[in-house]
Amino acid sequence: MAIVVNLDELLYARRMTLTELADRVGITLANLSILKTGKAKAIRFSTLDAICRELGCQPGDLLAFNADGARADERLATDAL
Repeated sequence: MAIVVNLDELLYARRMTLTELADRVGITLANLSILKTGKAKAIRFSTLDAICRELGCQPGDLLAFNADGARADERLATDAL
């Protein structure tokens, strides 16, 4: 996927654990872990808002677009055919 989630970097910079963020945001640790690993297919704006509020960041700090990642996904899909 071309969207990269920079949650690890933000948590490290703020010396916060994933568990602590999950408690503050009110989301399960499992769901936050899915987001952190880049396996999430979607994110609610309310969740994004809560994460940004707790981490003191902008959505663009948390999410980034990587065009090379999109090309890699396309190659994998083509190779599967």
